Amino acid sequence: MMQIEQRILIVGTPSERVSRLCCIFEFLGEECEIVSTESLLTLLEQSRFRALIMETDHIDTDSIKNIAVIAPWQPMLLLGDIDISLSSLLGTIEEPINYPQLTELLHFCQVFGQAKRDYTLTSGNQTKLFRSLVGRSEGIAKVRHLINQVSSSDATVLVLGQSGTGKEVVARNIHYLSERRDGPFIPVNCGAIPAELLESELFGHEKGSFTGAISSRKGRFELAEGGTLFLDEIGDMPLQMQVKLLRVLQEKVFERVGGSKTIATDVRIVAATHRDLETMIIDNLFREDLYYRLNVFPIEMPGLSERSEDVPLLLHELVNRVFNEGRGKVRFTQRAIESLKEHSWSGNVRELSNLVERLTILFPGGLVDVNDLPHKYRYIDVPEYCVEVNEEQLERDALASIFSDEEPVDIPETRFPSELPAEGVNLKDLLAELEIDMIRQALELQDNVVARAAEMLGIRRTTLVEKMRKYGLSKD
Repeated sequence: MMQIEQRILIVGTPSERVSRLCCIFEFLGEECEIVSTESLLTLLEQSRFRALIMETDHIDTDSIKNIAVIAPWQPMLLLGDIDISLSSLLGTIEEPINYPQLTELLHFCQVFGQAKRDYTLTSGNQTKLFRSLVGRSEGIAKVRHLINQVSSSDATVLVLGQSGTGKEVVARNIHYLSERRDGPFIPVNCGAIPAELLESELFGHEKGSFTGAISSRKGRFELAEGGTLFLDEIGDMPLQMQVKLLRVLQEKVFERVGGSKTIATDVRIVAATHRDLETMIIDNLFREDLYYRLNVFPIEMPGLSERSEDVPLLLHELVNRVFNEGRGKVRFTQRAIESLKEHSWSGNVRELSNLVERLTILFPGGLVDVNDLPHKYRYIDVPEYCVEVNEEQLERDALASIFSDEEPVDIPETRFPSELPAEGVNLKDLLAELEIDMIRQALELQDNVVARAAEMLGIRRTTLVEKMRKYGLSKD
């Protein structure tokens, strides 16, 4: 798998302006390095970088075009004047160098890099893509079937479903199974971009079109040319932008903000939302004509609670994904899996993915049982796996639990003497009787939930289970 680095490579030779640019990057906290063209070609075989900056005094037009062909996923900037136009060439660093321009160009590189990330990682491998939609349930099988049906066409797709169900995964599968797979996949979260900036983000802007527009910029429609544009959370798009989007869908043309030149567009639109668009139409929050333009081919993603039988396969997929990223691996006992199947999963697959990452950190290379899960995921009340403890150890645990320095447990007063009788006592029997009485009261007060009773007694759950086994006690 190709390594992703945050380094910025300046392709050229050490000079005053290259050294000045390096100093500015270091001041901004960026890691940069000066490399030759020959070294760059070797590096591009193993890694992809945040940006390539071509010093035009050192590299010619043909070499830049060659690099763009070898690494089409790699964002590039120019340092100096040269007449060249490439989709991966995102702008020129003008001199004297200024902070706003430089940070805006780095933002362009970040957006381009995110859009092209899957270009190198998936290589159009259909089997790996579908693994993200694993499951044997009827709902997910229907989704896979619909993806296969619509991928070969250019029809607009509307993906519906709760947050975290994997709507973007559906969109990526549609793209990489289509004839546009060699083009870019550009995602846009319409709800995450301020309304006043969304038009510029989608259609781009010309230099000077508004305050802060210090250079011309391509929008997402231009970046997605020949590929797929994924409009996530389309239900959050402001009404005024819905009108402009409808025009682009109808006429296949648009203008940049502040521009007068009409630009033709050839992109496939896949939209997604967790909202009820039909209700929004009634409330005048979403345009009906845009809805019918988008809803050519609807695909509804089922929530994870509707396909609990897929949890084991999803766990296997998510564990392998984390392991392949070099972050360790965990295994789950069967009863832990059964407990997870009982959960409601309001966050759906995203919630399950976050849980796997959390448990990988807590138990690297370990075996996760029910009692290792966070409390909200425990639906099976069973003892933990534990080693056998001898009688002497159990007695020490009993004494420690009774005479510990922890806060006293709020349990009603017992019948045991507070002072030692003149005739003496059998301490072992007394402690055992006291312990049994305490355990019974704790279980009764906690509705026979062993974990909470153990917490009330200030001992581990495994210790309480062993004591219950020792005295022949049950939850009933």
